[in-house]
Amino acid sequence: MSRIETEVARRRTFAIISHPDAGKTTLTEKLLLMGGAIQAAGAVKARGDARRARSDWMKVEQERGISVTTSAMTFEWNGYTFNLVDTPGHQDFSEDTYRTLTAVDAAVMVIDAAKGIEEQTRKLFEVCRLRDIPIVTFINKLDREGREPFELMDQIEQELALDVTPASWPIGMGRDFLGSYDLRKDRLMLMERSKQTLSDYSETCSGLDDPRLDELLPAARVAALREEAEMARQLCPAFDLQAFREGHMSPVFFGSAFLTFGVAELLAGIAELCPPPRPQKAKERTVYAHENKVSAFVFKIQANMDPKHRDRIAFLRLCSGHFKRGAKLTHVGSGATFTVHNPVLFLAQDRGLAEEAFAGDILGIPNHGKLRIGDTLTEGEELHFVGIPHFAPELLQRVRATDPLRAKHLNKALEQIAEEGGARVFKPSFGSDWVVGVVGALQFEVLADRIKNEYDVPVVFEGSGLYTARWIEFDDQKVFERFKNGNEGYLAQDHTKTPVFLARNAWHLETTEKDWPDLRFLKTKEH
Repeated sequence: MSRIETEVARRRTFAIISHPDAGKTTLTEKLLLMGGAIQAAGAVKARGDARRARSDWMKVEQERGISVTTSAMTFEWNGYTFNLVDTPGHQDFSEDTYRTLTAVDAAVMVIDAAKGIEEQTRKLFEVCRLRDIPIVTFINKLDREGREPFELMDQIEQELALDVTPASWPIGMGRDFLGSYDLRKDRLMLMERSKQTLSDYSETCSGLDDPRLDELLPAARVAALREEAEMARQLCPAFDLQAFREGHMSPVFFGSAFLTFGVAELLAGIAELCPPPRPQKAKERTVYAHENKVSAFVFKIQANMDPKHRDRIAFLRLCSGHFKRGAKLTHVGSGATFTVHNPVLFLAQDRGLAEEAFAGDILGIPNHGKLRIGDTLTEGEELHFVGIPHFAPELLQRVRATDPLRAKHLNKALEQIAEEGGARVFKPSFGSDWVVGVVGALQFEVLADRIKNEYDVPVVFEGSGLYTARWIEFDDQKVFERFKNGNEGYLAQDHTKTPVFLARNAWHLETTEKDWPDLRFLKTKEH
């Protein structure tokens, strides 16, 4: 095997999806603790200045003050390299989450044992399904009273139409939670109650009939374990690696992230079952991870959290090749050459500059607005990776600066936010006010706050009387010119100068689509 093939084979790039409060932060923290990425539990929850002041946590040039700590984390464990990509946790489900999931090869779905599947989990799961992402399920918080394991697995099967098969089986729950039985490796895992310890006691057994179980567990627990585990094996389909990697089946692990129980088994499951970096589709061809030439796409732009600096970090998912620091990469589209002097790899022990990286790795490239979401970087080949869409916004409002003298600064702020993917920004053909489109109402508040704090431009958002926006595509410029003449009042441009139709209501959109069959009104647009 070549060096590239060896490195690719040991990489696992995954995201954790869950409803707020199901334990995603705690699980992330414990996974990093296992990989030696943090020295003490509780570090992920450090906020604000405390987090920024800890130099070992973030050695990206400090003067930039960019909040990148939870966007991507790389750690080593048992000979594997894991890239954990964070999914934005805000309630207003946005396309930011969708784009983050374009950069991973698998996902861990965290479910609260007491609450089962919740709204945000369902939405995130649907995104994974659209992309056929393999899903490993972790049922968390077994140290508290919750629902029965069979009930939880049945809910996953019924509501998500996903085959499930238990990888481990819990012994007790709440105060009586003693541990679990590893069904994959026939091991009894007993728990030590401690938030910090990583050493659970495990005993290898020769099946559920092993008399060692009777010695180590109370009689009632052994009887219940044997009955339930046997029933689970009979009722659930046997684990099928191909079905799992195609996104049709999910292995279920039980544990408590808070008590660091079941986390090692979960990590071992991710290493053994999840696929190494998968092939990526481009318009021109399919790109394979073990190819020699470097290719990558931008899936996220992290804005500078320090208002004094206008710098940003572009997050790249490497799709192929062996990347070395100082490499010259071509920006497909503009043809510009980037010499990547200071790529950031968010490594466990050392948050420093990346000297090298392989397919599956996530790199941060500081840039001054030259890179946009969906952009492709290669060693010269013309490639356009697909499946990184823009969605038409569902809510539209006009925005204006309260001080007319700051209008120019507002233009700059809106363009930067649009490039980041934080919102859609449209400049109507008539009038001086910009129209801002978002997916969830909460984003307007967040945007007003950001524009005021980062760009020193107080703004107000006002009703626009608009229903939705659609990007316009056409083959014949003359047809579009005719359309333009009669609909000037409902036309705008987005930050990439693409024409956009702003509809007053559903009827307006429908009749316009019928009247102009030679124009395409798009709800989603590839980057």
